[in-house]
Amino acid sequence: MMDNGIRVLGAMKPGYDAVLSSSALDFLAELHRAFESRRRELMEARAVLQQKLDQGFVPGFREETAAIRGGDWQVGRIPEDLRDRRVEITGPTDRKMVINALNSGARVFMADFEDANTPSWSNLIEGQMNLTDAIERRIDFVGDNQKVYKLNDEVATLVVRPRGWHLTDKHIQVDGDPIAGGLMDFGLYVFHNAARLLNRHTGPYFYLPKLEGAEEAKLWDDVFSFSEQRLGLEHGTIKATVLIETILGALEMEEILYALRDHVVGLNAGRWDYIFSIIKKFRNHASELLPDRAQVTMTVPFMRAYATHLVQVCHRHGAHAIGGMAAFIPSRRDPAVNQEALAKVREDKEREAGDGFDGTWVAHPDLVPVAKAVFDEYFGDKPNQGGRWSPEQVHRAEDLLDFRVPGGQVTEAGVRNNIQVSLRYLESWLHGTGAVAILNLMEDAATAEIARAQLWQWMHYGAALSDGRKLTAPLVRQMAEEELDRIRQEWRDPDAEARLDGAFAILDQVSFAETLPDFLTTIAYQQLE
Repeated sequence: MMDNGIRVLGAMKPGYDAVLSSSALDFLAELHRAFESRRRELMEARAVLQQKLDQGFVPGFREETAAIRGGDWQVGRIPEDLRDRRVEITGPTDRKMVINALNSGARVFMADFEDANTPSWSNLIEGQMNLTDAIERRIDFVGDNQKVYKLNDEVATLVVRPRGWHLTDKHIQVDGDPIAGGLMDFGLYVFHNAARLLNRHTGPYFYLPKLEGAEEAKLWDDVFSFSEQRLGLEHGTIKATVLIETILGALEMEEILYALRDHVVGLNAGRWDYIFSIIKKFRNHASELLPDRAQVTMTVPFMRAYATHLVQVCHRHGAHAIGGMAAFIPSRRDPAVNQEALAKVREDKEREAGDGFDGTWVAHPDLVPVAKAVFDEYFGDKPNQGGRWSPEQVHRAEDLLDFRVPGGQVTEAGVRNNIQVSLRYLESWLHGTGAVAILNLMEDAATAEIARAQLWQWMHYGAALSDGRKLTAPLVRQMAEEELDRIRQEWRDPDAEARLDGAFAILDQVSFAETLPDFLTTIAYQQLE
């Protein structure tokens, strides 16, 4: 299918023509032609900065933007249905998930086209169909047990996360070039649903992932302004929350808010991608080895600085601070394990609420009441904790960049867990599922990125295991083959064999390469139709 320089390479299944209408495709082409060159320039700038980091450059707060950090300015109006965000649930856009998340009792559902989603053609287009059906309240689902799922009278506010700036989509080309995944996801959703949402007294709301600085935020701001003008929306109608999930983004929190000030409502502490970003950006700094993933908690000094700095920045400028993900998946089979894990979730949420966060993320509906109870206690009759900040609490760039973890170790159990998570997640991702329950945790691309990047980091620098052995590539490969065999014996599923082989091949590319690849999803994407 090709028209006016727009070429659709994905298969056109029933209902797809409504999403990929000629007017919608024309809008995508306008976005591409207006902003693709700037996107490419920003991606090139990322690569140049990475070269500097590889050569020993240590970033910090930017001198030329000191006036923004010291300025007395506020973000724009926050819509009524985004003022209380005490619990947010996240997940992909498959039909059952959309219904369950909107019905979960959370205040916000972040429908994810990014890390919790395999970006297959069917997932992306059918995800758009599901969201429009949900907005129109015509969505339903019948399970294998004939259970019927429908929306409750009261549902969560819908917020959509498009893909990051680094990803392109091979299924839609404009003038011979693949369209940016983020522009595709954003463009189709806002084009079809902005008016629908406004008619229902809500709006087109977004989460923006993986920004590495104010210039990347400004690009989104210009995309929003362009779209508002093109679609006849009042300036500032489109609202966004920015995930601070890169170390470079953390050093420019205020600049990012300022760049988006007419459209932004808050920042989110995207803890898992943040840890991955530290490994990736400082991949050539041998002194910055992190220990087992389980030991890099929100209580270690640099993660505490990141979280408290985010609250301070948001509340100083009238934005909301949203806490990180509780990834635990409740188990109904083992009450003792369940009770211990729920206690840890409660402790995590109590720390966030005590730090002043205005809400938090969970990955499972059963965790909504746990998190809500904590934030209810702190909020009282208020919708959030906005305005709670102290001018005396000043953070330095050095606080964010000191990655020492007191008592941290690299263990064989940690290595094997990273291998298991990588293989199990990639197998599922290749099967079309981007959010996977693994060992009682909800894993997505961000946690898989940590797992495979740590393997690379530990091998690259020959990290010492807690038992004294040096972690070499042959030793890790031996462990990987053993863990692969263990999964095969556990599953005994012929249908999964080819995907497991594909997962092992991707792990080989992203963990055993001489240079750490930027994203495993860009490599794995080549195996998707």
